[in-house]
Amino acid sequence: MAGSSWPCETQLSGLRQTVSEMAGTGTKEVRVVVSPYRICPLGAHIDHQGGTVSAMAINKGILLGFVPSGDTQVILRSGQFKGECRFRVDEVQFPWKSATVASKTDEESKWGSYARGALYALQSRQISLAQGIIGYISGPDGMDSSGLSSSAAVGVAYLLALETANNLTVSPEENIEYDRLIENEFWGLRNGILDQSAILLSSYGCLLCMNCKTKEHNLIHPPKLGENHDTEWQEAYKILLAFSGLKHNLTVNPGYNHRVAECREAATVLLSASGDGAAEPLLSNVDPEVYQTHKHILEPTLAKRAEHYFSENMRVSKGLKAWASGRFKDFGMLISESGLSSIENYECGSEPLIQLREILLRAPGVYGARFSGAGFRGCCVALVDTDHAKEAASFVREEYSKVQPELASQLNQDTAVMICETGDCARVI
Repeated sequence: MAGSSWPCETQLSGLRQTVSEMAGTGTKEVRVVVSPYRICPLGAHIDHQGGTVSAMAINKGILLGFVPSGDTQVILRSGQFKGECRFRVDEVQFPWKSATVASKTDEESKWGSYARGALYALQSRQISLAQGIIGYISGPDGMDSSGLSSSAAVGVAYLLALETANNLTVSPEENIEYDRLIENEFWGLRNGILDQSAILLSSYGCLLCMNCKTKEHNLIHPPKLGENHDTEWQEAYKILLAFSGLKHNLTVNPGYNHRVAECREAATVLLSASGDGAAEPLLSNVDPEVYQTHKHILEPTLAKRAEHYFSENMRVSKGLKAWASGRFKDFGMLISESGLSSIENYECGSEPLIQLREILLRAPGVYGARFSGAGFRGCCVALVDTDHAKEAASFVREEYSKVQPELASQLNQDTAVMICETGDCARVI
């Protein structure tokens, strides 16, 4: 089976040349971290409650070229942002909210802090580094703050680079935990482990299924559609990414953390009603029968959060079976149902994103659509019949500009709607 089309040799050669000029070394000495973005077709907003999720990497993401610095110094530049980030791996790192105001005023604080977060995560597990890196990080234009877990992809990239430079052998499962520390402790975001798991465990063409409570995971391989099954599944569908033009950071939006707290509050009520009040207040600790018996006592907002959790877990279960048997239309219908529950029960998604989802559902050949990420910014994702992918992309661009002309005008029309494929997991090449 052919591998992912990303990154291409031209991208790799250009990155190696840039780093070699920064470090004064040969291009053959430059290593490159490939850290993909991800989509979550089913299992939205339930990873933080220990739910079962599905995800896959896509053939877009972060590239980080680097060489060991030869000392403790870290020197970083970015293809998207100004400035240069410098610090040492023997400097003790603290959570971002604990950092001094002065350290946040320079340009590198807007992007270089992710590297500091990676060092913080390693230090918090008593891992001392002797060697820094000289590196250049780059991502696709217009896809930061897109709801495709660009922050997790960046964090994973820095972890892999620092570990490789220091000859550390670290498992994907360990790096999932380290990137969780970046998100939860360094940044203060109360999300789960879906994003890092998809980035570190995905395999080309497969659907990743993960139980976020037990951490058990498996890959649902492409269905055997015929004699040419190695390639036929690629011809059956594409992934559409449609961008809204809305951008902001989750760490400054209280909506996400507030909904996590509401889910935990719902779990507390249900567990107490069932006589299991000592259990950790996660909805995954509530038996579905207990939920059905006691859901009437939940106040309306908490009832909606719990309904999303339990119905989404059911959609994941049905979706895994549909994917394994190649029923992409059925899988797409479940994606659309998931999107509707995110709007009605999880109550996230701004007007532009909701409008964009509705446009995608009217587009030719689209099996199903939902907004990506936490639903407060970024893009919508859709599964589309390959033969109609270009037509659907054109339709979405045209229709979205009618309902949101100002936001649409801010988008690069060449990348406002992108046709993607699945990708491989994060790796160093």
